[in-house]
Amino acid sequence: MPTSSPPPPPPPPTTDGLLSAARRNLREIAHGLSHPSHPPTPLLADAPRRWQRLMPYVVVLALAAVFVPVTIADLRDQYGLNGGVAGALAVAQAAPLLMLAHRPLQAWWIIFPADILGAFVMLGHPVEKYAVWPWTPPVLIGYLFLLLALALRETRRTLVSVWLATGAAGLFLHLIRPERSNGSALLLAILGAVVLVIGAAVRERGVAQRRLAEQETISEAERAQRTLLEERTRIARELHDVVAHHMSVITVQADSAPYRLGGLSDEVREEFDSIAASARESLGEMRRLLMVLRSEGTEAERAPQPGLDRLQQLVEATVRAGLPAELSLPAGLTGLPQTVDLSAYRIVQEALANVVRHAPGARTRVSVSSDGAHLTVLIVNDPPERTGSSLAPLETTGTGHGLVGMRERVRLTGGTLDTGPLPDGGFRVAARLPLPPAAPPSSAGASAGASAAPASPLPRPEDS
Repeated sequence: MPTSSPPPPPPPPTTDGLLSAARRNLREIAHGLSHPSHPPTPLLADAPRRWQRLMPYVVVLALAAVFVPVTIADLRDQYGLNGGVAGALAVAQAAPLLMLAHRPLQAWWIIFPADILGAFVMLGHPVEKYAVWPWTPPVLIGYLFLLLALALRETRRTLVSVWLATGAAGLFLHLIRPERSNGSALLLAILGAVVLVIGAAVRERGVAQRRLAEQETISEAERAQRTLLEERTRIARELHDVVAHHMSVITVQADSAPYRLGGLSDEVREEFDSIAASARESLGEMRRLLMVLRSEGTEAERAPQPGLDRLQQLVEATVRAGLPAELSLPAGLTGLPQTVDLSAYRIVQEALANVVRHAPGARTRVSVSSDGAHLTVLIVNDPPERTGSSLAPLETTGTGHGLVGMRERVRLTGGTLDTGPLPDGGFRVAARLPLPPAAPPSSAGASAGASAAPASPLPRPEDS
């Protein structure tokens, strides 16, 4: 006969689960009351102005100076305590208010037992008919200031623990002498909850604002870093086109050398073949690298790169966009290295874009000159026009990311960049790019002869 499986074990009693939850909550309450959630730094320690940092100390001094004598007078006159006992209780209940600026939880551990002790002491003395018990008016008001200081510094768990302890103490005292209790315990519980909620809301709002400011700082740094990396990637793509062109020339010259130069030995022919093979291998490696760099690029990035020969078109397009711009470009400025030529064009392009965004309508002057050793690019704009709403700046504040790209361009060529505002409200961008020394006539003639020799078609850099 098939044997039946044993019945499942019965679920644990519900009572054990409730006791575990109660013990866990009690442990959390005890931890919240015994461990401050903040270092003992003064309230408003990070405030920008000195008077704001000193304000908490002024407040706690004023509280202690007011509540100590008021508590002594109230205990002596209203509750019939002698001067010594009244003074001791007043110091224990009000003097710790001096700690509210930096250690409010430790102050609560002194004031809370002192308030309970004061309630028991007052039970042994006759009081007037309308005397408030268990919490006297000075105790009640001072305790609300204590709760506010706690709400501005401590976590929710600590605040809930303090409120529960306060409510439990008031309920306990009410049950001991209900005929003496006249509602101050309930009043403190209600007003305390209101103060704790308001203080916690103010604290959490301040924490949220600080986190937002930190996140904005981090986001701005990440945007600047991303712009820098994007500009470097773009420069790397353009640099590939330059190097690929020269490697193509080397390949063609090495392949055509045996046909252009007669009487070469076999060793020389093998050397030219080795040079051509190495150049082709380098072009293949660069082609694979370009595929990685241009994996997210557009077809516009594969087009031939511009240079100073297209500055006139760039300035004319800027003028058509509504920006009065002038260009000073000397004739015969040719034969520049492609990296310098491209960097100069990009610097002018970015500078004009910045003028359009931040200073619409400002007269702008673009000047390019060369002294043989350096190429100087200067872009100067006047203050923006303020004659109409249509000329309002597209952006009132800049991130500086355009200047990051300019600096990377200049760093690539080994030059210098100087940017900054002018006294009249305009802006100036000056780049100084070094030029290589001119080749000697013999080298120039040899290069010309080599370029005139028959050769196979060159691979275009953009096809690499």
